[in-house]
Amino acid sequence: DVSRSYRAVLVVHNETSTGVTSDVAAIREAIDRSGHDALLIVDTVSSLGSIDFRFDEWRVDVALAGSQKGLMLPPGLALLCVGERALEVSRRGGGPRSFFDWRRIIADNEAGFFPYTPATLLLFGLREALDLLLEEGLANVFARHARLATGVRAAVAAWELENLCADPRLYSNSLTAVVMPEGHSSDDVVRVARSRFNLDLGVGLSRLKGKIFRIGHLGALNELEVLATLGGVELTFAEIGIPVQLGSGVAAAQQQFVRGHPLDASAAPPAGIVSH
Repeated sequence: DVSRSYRAVLVVHNETSTGVTSDVAAIREAIDRSGHDALLIVDTVSSLGSIDFRFDEWRVDVALAGSQKGLMLPPGLALLCVGERALEVSRRGGGPRSFFDWRRIIADNEAGFFPYTPATLLLFGLREALDLLLEEGLANVFARHARLATGVRAAVAAWELENLCADPRLYSNSLTAVVMPEGHSSDDVVRVARSRFNLDLGVGLSRLKGKIFRIGHLGALNELEVLATLGGVELTFAEIGIPVQLGSGVAAAQQQFVRGHPLDASAAPPAGIVSH
């Protein structure tokens, strides 16, 4: 952008449809090296609460997220973090305004109000979700997601299938996109998994329709739930005639979980795990 006409760089931290994580810190460095003053705006919908994200350290200007992924809530909350540079650009901007005007929202929030009717029950849920994450410890939360993701990727390799993400450095710890073998459609996998085993898997979107399916491993999830999911995928493969040795993926994931680093013994287990 030699003319410096671009006003913002938009980045998806974790791309949900492909299972690829972007290196936001490297993108920030590239912007700085170029001397460009564009804002850095990051979509953290499927990374916040699951993958380490550092708004201040990476000098992100705007971050957006939803409540329905790593924050373990129903959809309905749009979460927005705005830095001072973005606020200043907003103050100078001359576009049309509505109740989405950041200045009005900030002013009303500081006075203890909202400029609209908020989803009160979801806000109570958000408070509880944040308490759960802090109780477990963010380092433990991110380590757990990495461990579960490694187990899923080991299962995919044991099935002799491919991860859509070609660069291991960019593997997502929120979900894994699995490439279908030749002659089979992922639509059949998703359909049979749901109808036969009550297991929901993600479909391939747009150009990837029929070519991949997606296994989510984020939020209130533990090793046993991941193993059950992998077992359900293997049973689905058997139902539709994909040649996979039953138990191979489950065993590969178990080996990864056994080798993985345990959670800090002082940390609370993630939501959904009952300790006796």
